[in-house]
Order: sequence, then structure tokens, then C-alpha cells
Amino acid sequence: MAEITAAHQERIHWSGAASQAELDSWQTIAEGVARELAVDVLERDRANEDPHRELQLLRDSGLVNLLDPVEFGGGGAHWETAFLVIRTLARVDASVAQVLAYHFINKSNISFLLPRAEQAEWYRATIDGKWFWGDSVNPVDPNLELTVNADGWRLNGVKHFSTGASVGDRILISAAVTGGTRDGQLVLFVVNADAAGVEPLGDWDALGQRLSASGSVRYTDVRVTESDLLGELTDQPFANLITPGIQLAFANLYLGIAQGALEQARDLTRARRNAWFLSSADLYRNDPFVLRVFGEFVARVDAVEALADRAARRFDSVVALGDKLTFESRGAIEVEIAKVKIVSSEVGVEVTNRVFEATGSSSAKSSVGLDLFWRNIRTHSLHDPVDYKKLEVGAHFLNGEFQPISLYT
Repeated sequence: MAEITAAHQERIHWSGAASQAELDSWQTIAEGVARELAVDVLERDRANEDPHRELQLLRDSGLVNLLDPVEFGGGGAHWETAFLVIRTLARVDASVAQVLAYHFINKSNISFLLPRAEQAEWYRATIDGKWFWGDSVNPVDPNLELTVNADGWRLNGVKHFSTGASVGDRILISAAVTGGTRDGQLVLFVVNADAAGVEPLGDWDALGQRLSASGSVRYTDVRVTESDLLGELTDQPFANLITPGIQLAFANLYLGIAQGALEQARDLTRARRNAWFLSSADLYRNDPFVLRVFGEFVARVDAVEALADRAARRFDSVVALGDKLTFESRGAIEVEIAKVKIVSSEVGVEVTNRVFEATGSSSAKSSVGLDLFWRNIRTHSLHDPVDYKKLEVGAHFLNGEFQPISLYT
């Protein structure tokens, strides 16, 4: 990997902010995909199968290439738009929204790690092939090793929580190098999901996010060459924008889940006729206690949305700095996004849990499927402890401190 030089200053194709026309156009596309996903979302969740057909919908819609450069045939959209798309899909199918979110982040490493002159070949191939990018990057599971051999390296080991790896076209992988000139380096590289020695284990068995294809992958003597490398994992601020990026994607995932739960709960509530026998209301939806619960939830979810939208616009402005980005500026956006992560996690879990209080006992039927929202957010919100996001915000507020750069902070 080349060292950071002046050539890296022209690394990115994102600039400016998303126009309302851009946001509206891509949201319309996402809503169309969401309507198709909604038709059999419960059946697909219960089948617990990898989402091959669902990902084809994303390819056909153009969402798979939303963030890519226009000059190579990509959508040319901004990050604010990508986060809105994730939120829109999560209202219906959070598993598919998660796979797309990881895809956006994984593929963005082309721009975050490579000089502009080296990006064209990667972007042309991924756009023309409509590649989906899964990953095996879980930083708390450092069980992969790249060992030097005559024509490059051989990859061995098992990586857990490899989202999208079993359904994607390419897999972004992190592994430590043993031997040679890169001995001891932790590098990011890309392999073909169909390469010899790549074996998805099919062991994803979670309460929710069942179609996120997040099982383990075993790698056995998988061939890796210099041309597969994107770069070394360092503490260079711009190269590490993937962390605040994925955290904001998570926040929008949780926000979309909460919005979806409220939308279904509203329909269920309006369909009920009789109020509780002790109520003075004529209809169930006019009961003051029901109105109070919905009023509280709508206000809190809308507040999260406002905070998420603000963070998304600021993220685009930070990305546009390229290698001019400082540690302090990166830290500031990470803290900003940590705030959204905190409130989206807590509001989302509470809304998807307590919404049953407003919809009543009949909404707990398995055939209704209102539980899907709670199961999904309860599962994914455990990805990394929200308490440490609170610590991050508190340390900055009280002491002006930023957490060290990592794949979680």
C-alpha cells in the first residue's frame, strides 16, 4: 500500500450535499423495493434463508450502486441519501437493510483507502458486475491469518459475524500478515465469494435479523495476491471514516425499525372498533391512554429522525474533506453520531417493545408479525455496547477527550 501523499488528496468523488431532488428520487426507489419486500416479509423471516432473491431486487433497482461515481456508471449519490435508503428499507425488512448498509460501508473502502488513480479499475468492475460486498472484518474476532507464499499469501481461519459474505459477490476481509515485508500488518483485502477455500458455515441462528446472512465463514488456503489488497488498517483519520459511517448506518437501521413498528401499530389500532369497557371513548383509537402512548412514541421517534438527518448532512461535509480531515474533526463527527446511536437504540427498543401496550393482546398473535420489529432491533442493537457510546459522548463533553481510532470508535 502506498504511503499517504499529496496524490491521496484527490481520493474521493463525494462533494457538496444531497439535493432534495436526489433524496426524493432515491427514496422513491427504496419505497418501491420496500413494497415488494413487504409482501412476504414474515414468511421469509420464518424461513431463515439467505436473501439471494432480495439482493437481486436491490441490484435491479440500482440501489447497489447508489454511492458509486457517476463517471463509471454509478448513482453518484451522497451519504445522506444512502442513510435515508437504509432507514426506508428498515421500516419493512431490517435484515435486507442491514446487508445493504454493510455493502455501502464495505465498498466505500475503495475511496477511503486507495488513491483516486487506483480506484477506477475497482469501481468499473463492481459497477458493471453489480457486485454485492459482504465482509469478514469483525475486530473482536481476530482469527484470520495471511501467510506469505510464493505468489502472494494464503488465508486461513474462521471469521464469525460475516454479514453478507454468504450471499455477496465479493468479501471484504481483515487479517494479520505473517512473514514477508508486511509481517505484523493488519490489512484489508477483497476475495471472490466463490473462490476456492471460501466456505460459509450457515450458522446464523439469531432471534432477529434472520436474513442478514451474518454467519461464520471458514477460509482454507484461499489465494490472495497484491492486487486484492485495499490497504493497511492504520489510524489515519480519513481512512477510518468507515467507523462513524457504519455507526450512523446502524442508527438509521434502528430508526427505520421504530418507524415501521409505529406504522403497523397505527394500522392495527385504527382497525379496532371497541374501546376498553371502562373507557369513555367511542372507538379504541380515541381512548386517551392509547392516544398518550402514540403521542409519546411519535414525538420521540421524530426527534431521533431530526438528529439522524443532522448527523448525515454533517457526515457528508466531513467526507468531503478527504485527507485534510484531522483527528479532531473525525472525533467530532464520531461523537455526533454516537449521540444518534444512543437515542436510536434506546428509543427503538422501547417503542418496539411497548407498542404492544397500545395495540392490545390481539397484536401478539404470531400471524400479525408485530414482534418482528422488536426481535430485529433487540438483536442488532447488541452489536456493540451502547454504554460505551455514552462514555464516548460524556468523555468529550466533560473533558474534551476523543476515544482512540478503532473499528468501533
